[in-house]
Amino acid sequence: MPPVVSLLIVVAALVLAVVMMRILDRRADLAEWRRLLALQPVRPKLFDPEMVADLPDPARRYFEQAIAPGTPLLTVAEIDMQGRFGLGGKDRPNYRPMRAREILAAPHGFVWRASLPGWTPMTGSDAGSPRRSWTRFRLFGLLPLVRLADDADHMRSAFGRCIAEALFWTPAALLPGPGVSWEGLADNKARVTVAAGSLSQSVDLSVDASGRPRSVWLMRWSNANPEKTYRLQPFGGTLSDFREVEGFSLPFRVEAGNLFGTDDYFAFFDAEVTDIRFPGAEFCVEPADPADPGESDVQ
Repeated sequence: MPPVVSLLIVVAALVLAVVMMRILDRRADLAEWRRLLALQPVRPKLFDPEMVADLPDPARRYFEQAIAPGTPLLTVAEIDMQGRFGLGGKDRPNYRPMRAREILAAPHGFVWRASLPGWTPMTGSDAGSPRRSWTRFRLFGLLPLVRLADDADHMRSAFGRCIAEALFWTPAALLPGPGVSWEGLADNKARVTVAAGSLSQSVDLSVDASGRPRSVWLMRWSNANPEKTYRLQPFGGTLSDFREVEGFSLPFRVEAGNLFGTDDYFAFFDAEVTDIRFPGAEFCVEPADPADPGESDVQ
């Protein structure tokens, strides 16, 4: 066989492998998205302030501000966002434009599908649950750039993100109950601790006098450090631009990053929410394709 033919066969096989990898990744995203969507309560309870009457005062004020009386306690949200994402560090942030769509169903998991356009466009997804997690991003929609999956450290880190984001966008998921406990820390600060499976995460919430959340802080299991070693380190961010969505008061602007509350804080995530939805369980069979915001629509 002529060398040029052999080379063409090898190239074709590599291209086919990359394409198949992308197809399998997309299927995994969609399968997890649908699994989480199916966790939306079919007949949710309605919020009653009596549900939080015994909580520490800052936690009680948070829920009373975040959820209007009589609101169906939906715990699964879809969030569309845009903004910028830092690929570097504090000294050289290397911000890139970002567009993404996420499903959040704490503590059961999340899928975040994103596109970072530019001269070297990146697309892919982050996902995490108490049973699995992954980070998969590609250059030009095909070439594998980052591929992590089902690593215990990565899963623990992803769980921290999931619980922190629930304080932003799905407050009903953090009402007191099995696996969820609250404690007061100060007049305007409370801590929620969530346990699911073998994982547990505490997040501190700071609120203003009305109970509106202003910032979150947690010790997150992370390797975002010069040594690239997993360890507990500060993470968090600030919340603003609150709007009413189906009875919930939710932030439409979030800035977050590593080492929050220290001189080395780097806000690599700067997002403006463009839409938040609480889809009903009747839409679980065939939801709108979440691949679009992380793939063709944003390239």
